Amino acid sequence: MKMKYLVGAGMLAALAIGSPAQAQDAAGKKFITEAIQGNLAEVDMGKLAQQNGASDGVKSFGQMLQKDHADANEKAKAAAKTAGVAAPTAPSAKQKADYDRMSKLKGAQFDTEFATHMVADHKKDIAEYEKASQENDTIGKYAKEALPTLNKHLETAQALPTKPATTGSR
Repeated sequence: MKMKYLVGAGMLAALAIGSPAQAQDAAGKKFITEAIQGNLAEVDMGKLAQQNGASDGVKSFGQMLQKDHADANEKAKAAAKTAGVAAPTAPSAKQKADYDRMSKLKGAQFDTEFATHMVADHKKDIAEYEKASQENDTIGKYAKEALPTLNKHLETAQALPTKPATTGSR
């Protein structure tokens, strides 16, 4: 009878020890899934900026987003594969809705909304990547390597005009 309790206690201890690792693993899997969706969304937004943007700055930034996030997505998919996570093939429903909303805008109005959206989006992404980069695994390494590019994107987005240019003064 005493042996039964020892085995039961040992199993409970093993479960308790395994739980933080499992939670960490689940957080990493969630992060890499969302990172891939985010990269896909940024590639689409980059293309849209090149089509609907008015300023050279917005169009150039769109080109940067398209290239950098396509490159980052290859690395994210490799990290996901190593972690045993199936890579999503499309942005999230919210990201699709953001794209749909932005796709209806053109010219200076697009530029303003795009700049505002990119600043907010990259601030949120940087916070998530910084948290994920603390882990010492493939996903953490991916997050750490992506941070300089995300910071560059935030700086570029912050330099874009966030208010429509006024024509003349009266």
